[in-house]
Amino acid sequence: MGSRSHSALPPNWQVRVSQKYDREYYFNTVTRESRWDPPTLSPQLGAKHILAKHRGSRRPSSWREENITRSESEAHDIITGYLNDIEQCDNAEKFSDCSSAKRGGDLGRFERGAMQKPFEDAVLALKPGEISKPIKTDSGVHIILRTH
Repeated sequence: MGSRSHSALPPNWQVRVSQKYDREYYFNTVTRESRWDPPTLSPQLGAKHILAKHRGSRRPSSWREENITRSESEAHDIITGYLNDIEQCDNAEKFSDCSSAKRGGDLGRFERGAMQKPFEDAVLALKPGEISKPIKTDSGVHIILRTH
């Protein structure tokens, strides 16, 4: 099966035709990802973070604590304390209430619109390598390191 190039696609993406469905799909020659919808041209963002949940969080439990009872103010104080001691969000695997803790807080790359708006706005305000001040979302209070 041949492949066609498409000038509006991001690098490493090709338009191919599915033999089974006889329709075009998009294929990334590096990651081997395939999809029906065209890949976005918008740059992807990347971030690591540490999350402190509180009893008002949309899911007040985590891998660290089954029932989180701390207040939002206490969560903010916890995150502020981490800010004073942490470089590059390196301690996420110990302190974060997010399941991404097992990946060092790394959320990988994501497109605009994929995260809660306050989180995304904070990432966009940072340059790669910068760490945010405490950011409040429905999930809790975060510190964020922009990676991409």
